Amino acid sequence: MTKSRSEIGRSSRRKGKVGEREIVNALKAAGFEAAHRSAQYCGNTGDAPDVEGLPGIHIEVKRVERLNLRKAYEQAVNDSKKNGDIPAVFHRQSRQPWMVTVSLYDFLKICEGGIHNE
Repeated sequence: MTKSRSEIGRSSRRKGKVGEREIVNALKAAGFEAAHRSAQYCGNTGDAPDVEGLPGIHIEVKRVERLNLRKAYEQAVNDSKKNGDIPAVFHRQSRQPWMVTVSLYDFLKICEGGIHNE
């Protein structure tokens, strides 16, 4: 039995919500207590990140088996332009660890900021 388009869409949205909650829980466990899903989960769309609470980082969450990483990263870049945050794609496949993709330039900015904060 094959799934209908609406069933596939519903399953995909559910998987996305679960992924966002996983990221929120991971951030909170790491001490970022303000982490939460953004207003997008209420249906508000636009430039908002999927998850908020990691200062200076625009979080785009992708919980999919086949990720077009270039497209996901471009979405994060475009959405982050408004507030100047560093675009980051948090992504994982089933039964795989979470990965984070940022540009080399932004990775070095993050590292530099960490060194200066010590």
